[in-house]
Amino acid sequence: MIEIELDGKKVEVAEGSMVMHAADKAGTYIPHFCYHKKLSIAANCRMCLVEVEKAPKPLPACATPVTQGMIVRTKSDKAVKAQQAVMEFLLINHPLDCPICDQGGECQLQDLAVGYGGSSSRYEEEKRVIFHKDVGPLISMEEMSRCIHCTRCVRFGQEVAGVMELGMSHRGEHAEIETFVGESVDSELSGNMIDLCPVGALTSKPFRFSARTWELSRRKSISPHDSTGANLIVQVKSNRVMRVLPFENEEVNECWIADRDRFSYEALNGPERLTQPMLKQGGQWQQVDWQTALEYVANGLKQIKTDHGAESIGALVSPHSTLEELHLAKLLVQGLGSNNIDHRLRHLEFAPADGVRWLGTSIASLSRLQRVLVVGSNLRKDHPLFALRIRQSLRKGGVLHAVTSPELLADVAEGWAMPVAGSIIAPATDWLDALSDIAAAIGASTGAASPLKRDQDPSDGAKAIAASLLGGERKAILLGNSAAHHGNASALLAIANWIGEQTGASVGYLTEAANTVGAQFVGAVPKDGGLDAGQMLSGKLKAALLLNTEPVFDSAVGPAAAEALSQAQMVVTLSPFKSNLEFSDVLLPIAPFSETPGSFVNAEGRVQSFHAVAKPQGEARPGWKVLRVLANLLGLGGFSFETAADVLADTGAGKSLPLERLANTSSARIDNVQPAAASPAVVGIYQLDPIVRRAPSLQLTADGRAAREAARQEVLA
Repeated sequence: MIEIELDGKKVEVAEGSMVMHAADKAGTYIPHFCYHKKLSIAANCRMCLVEVEKAPKPLPACATPVTQGMIVRTKSDKAVKAQQAVMEFLLINHPLDCPICDQGGECQLQDLAVGYGGSSSRYEEEKRVIFHKDVGPLISMEEMSRCIHCTRCVRFGQEVAGVMELGMSHRGEHAEIETFVGESVDSELSGNMIDLCPVGALTSKPFRFSARTWELSRRKSISPHDSTGANLIVQVKSNRVMRVLPFENEEVNECWIADRDRFSYEALNGPERLTQPMLKQGGQWQQVDWQTALEYVANGLKQIKTDHGAESIGALVSPHSTLEELHLAKLLVQGLGSNNIDHRLRHLEFAPADGVRWLGTSIASLSRLQRVLVVGSNLRKDHPLFALRIRQSLRKGGVLHAVTSPELLADVAEGWAMPVAGSIIAPATDWLDALSDIAAAIGASTGAASPLKRDQDPSDGAKAIAASLLGGERKAILLGNSAAHHGNASALLAIANWIGEQTGASVGYLTEAANTVGAQFVGAVPKDGGLDAGQMLSGKLKAALLLNTEPVFDSAVGPAAAEALSQAQMVVTLSPFKSNLEFSDVLLPIAPFSETPGSFVNAEGRVQSFHAVAKPQGEARPGWKVLRVLANLLGLGGFSFETAADVLADTGAGKSLPLERLANTSSARIDNVQPAAASPAVVGIYQLDPIVRRAPSLQLTADGRAAREAARQEVLA
């Protein structure tokens, strides 16, 4: 540790730290623009000039290393005059459009100009003008004349997102930030550039000119999409979600969120919102009141139970639903005498799990891994914030290998935007052989008996992966969505566990959705002979409850789900949207995550609760309340919950799931496993759940357009 004196205070910081780090530790604010704690040091704005004793001129705090006994003054006359001079230069070409700027009220340049800017400019020549640019549906670069060339956006792309989509061209007064050859900004993390921009040069295109920051109320929430459980700030005006920003949580999402977390809010105010209960009568949809709709459902379930037995009733539930909704859906189905409930709609194998399958390590630890093997995932698109952390570990010297398929990724390094030491690219049906090959290579090195006997020698790729996993200290084998959905999922896990035991690597699932872990914990899976999702979607139900899911898009059988569910006597859809119209008989409007209290359990088993940030639209009601009232009409006991907190307490989940419940074990026999007949479906980043599918701006991105084109080609085929 090195001790320096900062504004008369003694401060100890680690060797190699900069003066800015010492100021952060001491709680002293030094004005700055280009410096950001998560990015490399550029030192190109010069706003952080400070006086260092014995130095001939002011020095930038962000790029000046501390030395023993250094004396720094951040508020001396010399330092303040230097900062004021820099501010005058920064404002020379800045346009005077604060009244109409979206950044107004939360602009770093605006704030610092109050303290360090002059009342008038000495510059009387023409201001420079930068032509606006169209870089896609998410980021607006209409006012690039405001840019002060801090290069935060450029460094973010290179260092965090892994894709250099923006850069600085030309020099001097001709310098400007732009994409090259007219390309758009297509990173799945691109919205973070908006947050990083300290002026109004990069703004949100969907939010543009829709509200002023001081008009918005700010409320904390949790992302309902992937399994990171990103912490959000949802901004609301007139009971309408207007903007979503990251809430900093170093253990979960740091200060970043993915674009689907940021821009999916558009669907919450979209035209497809279901705001009134609806019944299908004579083939036509009619709006009805809640009492009529719920009595119709209750009477129908009772009649079907009498005529066909409780085993003819089942529930298909989304892992994007809250813990409370999943728990009550399970209790309702079991109260009717059925065990037919499942959240695994995209799975091809339904073997019972020995425990709750999870990440196998903490999210924060992904940033410190030295060896990583990812199996069956398009990592960057399936889990953008996990990919971000693994990218960090590789920048520190970590080594990454992959087992994937051409359908997922033809070029892993390019597709994941990170260096990949090696990969085995094979059809998903051959992944069992690929992992067995790696196991054999490990066995050849350690002398351990491989779980599967093989006639041929391991391939060079398998040997490279084996050698990598046998080295290093902090290691992880991560099974992706396609590995979890695989027809040989249990066998893949069994071999991965054997590899983990031999190499000392943790083994875990990246997990598909916001509440995949929570759905397992509350028991939203069939037990004691209950039908699994595959069986329920093969036409075996007389009554189906669909909670927050659209089986045509959310299941492995795809369009065939509509035909299977059409055979049921009654299909009840509980959704925030007008969905499943083709085969449903009742639509019950439930509130999305922004309009209901609830909890999500992320991949590491962290239970994160949230409150409603807006009132439900129209006659929509929180899903847990709808299920509770329906259970009461059915005469089921044990549904006397008054609040969502009561339901959460009934699940037994605390702040994190009990460790004894978390287990990535598999009892599958792998000595005579038959290869899977089909490959798991590949789901696009903006096709994951009903909310992102209805967000117009996300569907206009390169990923959204590609998914629609793939779906069109599939229909034509």
